[in-house]
Amino acid sequence: MAIDGTWEITINSPMGAQKAKLELAASGGALTGTQQAQGSSQPVANGKVDGNAVSWSANITTPMPITLEFSGTVDGDVLKGSVKAGAFGSFPFSGARA
Repeated sequence: MAIDGTWEITINSPMGAQKAKLELAASGGALTGTQQAQGSSQPVANGKVDGNAVSWSANITTPMPITLEFSGTVDGDVLKGSVKAGAFGSFPFSGARA
C-alpha cells in the first residue's frame, strides 16, 4: 500500500512548526502504526485508508492533552493534509517518506 513505511511530517500550528515521525502500515481499509513527537510516542487510532486518502488520530499529552485528527492524501513519497486540534481549529501538515 502507498502509505506503508516511515514518514516525517511538519504540522504548521499557531505554536510554530511541529515535527512528528510516523510509522504506518495499511491492511485493507485499516491504518495502524505509531506517531512520535516531542519525546513521546502514541499509537495511531481510528486509522483508515481509502485509495490515496488516509485518516488517523493521535492522543497527545505535550504541550497539552488533546486529540489530533489527521486527514490527508498520499502522492508517491509526499503526504499532506490537515489536522484538527479540538477547539484550536485545523492546521495544514505536510511531509515526506523518510
